[in-house]
Amino acid sequence: MSTIKIEGLSKSYGKVQVLKDINLQIDTGLFGLLGPNGAGKTTLMKVLSTILPWKDGEVTIYQHNLQKDGDKVRELLGYLPQHFHAPGQFTGREFLHYVGSMKGLTDKKERMEQVEGLLENVNLQPQADKKVKSYSGGMKRRLGIAQALLGKPKFIILDEPTAGLDPSERIRFRNIIEKLSKHYTIILSTHIISDIESSCEKLAVLNNGEVLFHGTTESLAEHASDFVWELAVPAAEYDQIEKEHVIISSRKEEDHVVFRFISDYAPDSRAIRVKPTLEDGYMAVINGVTK
Repeated sequence: MSTIKIEGLSKSYGKVQVLKDINLQIDTGLFGLLGPNGAGKTTLMKVLSTILPWKDGEVTIYQHNLQKDGDKVRELLGYLPQHFHAPGQFTGREFLHYVGSMKGLTDKKERMEQVEGLLENVNLQPQADKKVKSYSGGMKRRLGIAQALLGKPKFIILDEPTAGLDPSERIRFRNIIEKLSKHYTIILSTHIISDIESSCEKLAVLNNGEVLFHGTTESLAEHASDFVWELAVPAAEYDQIEKEHVIISSRKEEDHVVFRFISDYAPDSRAIRVKPTLEDGYMAVINGVTK
């Protein structure tokens, strides 16, 4: 049974439609929302978190109608916005206690256990008694992740959660949410494909306010089967290749450049077809390549 149902959801700012007839069903577990900047991901997250109103469509979260039962949805919600800000005069520990109190954690012992556990999980204990205004960008992001998980929410929205995190912090974060996803519904919204690839089994691709793909990570990769090629050419041919094809990546090998690109035909006798990755499938969907 789906814990979240989104049916015909549309949202406009004036005459500009930023979400267009969104239909998604999301189950317990970790669900990825992938798309380029400006795709509409943050707008959708703000609607689901009850921040933004809308008129067209219906959203049900744990059997609560989002428009009618916003208060009940907020009781279930943990939210990390794309741009997270915490008052600089608080220490990290003080801020988490403040957020915990706001979330209804009135039992001091329980709140203390959760705060200390989360400080450890996000590796902020050494800086817990320092002012938030002294935190680096990555530390503030980790604090944002911790506050989203306070109160053991059943529904967690994480909007670009790994932005500003170094590789070790990113791995730590993935381990945390993978454990939580066994029991809760987590939406991970990002444009970083590796975050989705390592953590999510199901996802949707959003672009220009529309759902272009909804399914498993495996089926998204397969979307690009027969369309992914590699071609090794002299470096002097770089500009010409770039003009003619959708390039996914390139790497230098001695005096050649090896291009990986999407095409529905072999562009050159030297090109070889290769097995698609999740990134290949994503690029194929975004660029309208279909079987």
